[in-house]
Amino acid sequence: MTGTDWGALGLNLALTAAAAGAVLLATFAVAVRRGLHRIVDIAWGLAFTAVALATWLLSAGHGDDWRRLLVCAATAVWGLRLAAHIAWRSRGHGEDPRYTALLDKARGNRTRYALRTVYLAQATLVWLVSLPVQAASYSSVPLDVLALCGIAVWALGIGFEAVGDHQLARFKQDPAHRGRIMDQGLWAWTRHPNYFGDSLVWWGLYLLACTAWQPALAVLLSPVLMTLLLTVGSGKRLLEKHMADRRGYAAYAARTSGFLPLPPKKPAPGRQTGTR
Repeated sequence: MTGTDWGALGLNLALTAAAAGAVLLATFAVAVRRGLHRIVDIAWGLAFTAVALATWLLSAGHGDDWRRLLVCAATAVWGLRLAAHIAWRSRGHGEDPRYTALLDKARGNRTRYALRTVYLAQATLVWLVSLPVQAASYSSVPLDVLALCGIAVWALGIGFEAVGDHQLARFKQDPAHRGRIMDQGLWAWTRHPNYFGDSLVWWGLYLLACTAWQPALAVLLSPVLMTLLLTVGSGKRLLEKHMADRRGYAAYAARTSGFLPLPPKKPAPGRQTGTR
């Protein structure tokens, strides 16, 4: 016995795919009207929140109420915080160069290309990454030590992410830091504290779904996929490619861990670290 209502979960998977698709399609319509595809980054967190809320409603009577509430609230808090932060950070800016470069690759209609490669692709990723949220909600197993460990990992992750975002925003607001590389606070220990925190959030949510070996194995793809997206997908890799030519970045990268928080390395004797 796994304590998971697999039949009800199957229906939930179909309906949450529709929910994620609806959020991204609505965003697509707004983006096309405004000529600004960067707003899809705001929809990323909102789509996860929509999936979590839909799952919470649909799973009533099928899973443990406390587990359902915790996994829904944890996902919504993360998704809404991320959406609000990106919306605040993006205000007053034009198109993101990443999307301009991507759409320049279109061989035919750019709008249809954006729909396929950005919006529908992101809806699919939201659905796949959110599998632990859905599976945990259909488990009748009461909260246990592993679930509490999951919440602790989630809390550490969202704290790391939020503090990193706050430190970077405060650094950029100081005119004296214009043109410099952020290498203070958490950014002295990892070049991507926000991405590392994101990864922890989803490993924490994964632990909430580990009520037996069957669901644990079935949804393992989720945290693995999110971690890969953040490290070798559209996260760390693209950002570092964009930053590579900034003054002082090579020295910063040489002394600072690329992902996992580690004490900064001491510069080699005679090396000038510079700023970015």
